[in-house]
Amino acid sequence: MALPVIAITVGDPAGIGPEIARKAAASPTVIACCRPVLYGPWREDALTDFSPGAPTAASGDAAYRAIEAAVADARAGRVAAVATGPVSKEALAMAGYPWKGHTDLLAHLTGASRVAMMFWSPRLRVVLATVHIPLAEVPRALSERVLRDAVELAHGEMPKFGIAAPRIGVAALNPHAGEGGLMGHEEAHVMRPAIEAMRGEGIDVSGPFPADTLFVRAARGEFDVIVAAYHDQGLIPVKLLGFGAAVNVTLGLPIIRTSVDHGTAYDIAGKNQADEGSLIEAVMLAARLAGGPLPPPTHRIGP
Repeated sequence: MALPVIAITVGDPAGIGPEIARKAAASPTVIACCRPVLYGPWREDALTDFSPGAPTAASGDAAYRAIEAAVADARAGRVAAVATGPVSKEALAMAGYPWKGHTDLLAHLTGASRVAMMFWSPRLRVVLATVHIPLAEVPRALSERVLRDAVELAHGEMPKFGIAAPRIGVAALNPHAGEGGLMGHEEAHVMRPAIEAMRGEGIDVSGPFPADTLFVRAARGEFDVIVAAYHDQGLIPVKLLGFGAAVNVTLGLPIIRTSVDHGTAYDIAGKNQADEGSLIEAVMLAARLAGGPLPPPTHRIGP
């Protein structure tokens, strides 16, 4: 049986993306599980157009075009999945693109009506209810509909990861889960009604629980996946327990997409110091989710 073809986008070419993409594509571990194909400028001669260490409009545009081409190949069945290198939200904005990262960009490119960011690690799986918004805007953004989307996507997609009936825990927004309204009302007015309604529909979800103990309970095996209220609430414990081994997965897409758990690391770009471990994990998870043989892509983006 032929190995699945996995597209690897290099991300922002002014960051560490091209370096880790080259290293990951050459890794014996990766080669044993898939056929990697690089999208975007990754050869040294192609990278002379970009200055390592700082975002530019040119690097943002190159990152976007690589993602666009890889997604097109995935939707056409020419690649089995897409594993993405890190992009810069600043560079995308400098290039004139409105998206704040991969998640909303991928939703746009695929026409997905609702998506969620999940971080998968050996000890902890976390889905984010809200993502790249200022912390001050989270209480207003955390509606029953937003929470439902995150929980329902986690419930519906966990079987792809080998968890047939996921046990989902929801992290409270406020300290002590609001302490009966003394520290906030979102738990009582928004989160608990949504959770109770979903439980009535057969979803194994519970909470909201105080976040300072919920992630410990999940790491010990009490829950299969946690839905976090906001970005850093979910990512701090994931990266503490599994940095370098965690994989960013977009739920709700019609294609398989995984990514690294880190950023562009401009400070070490071009110095051959970057660790490709997270991208290797992302490619391996993409290959495992894809399975089955596929023909090679019809074209390669970048030199």
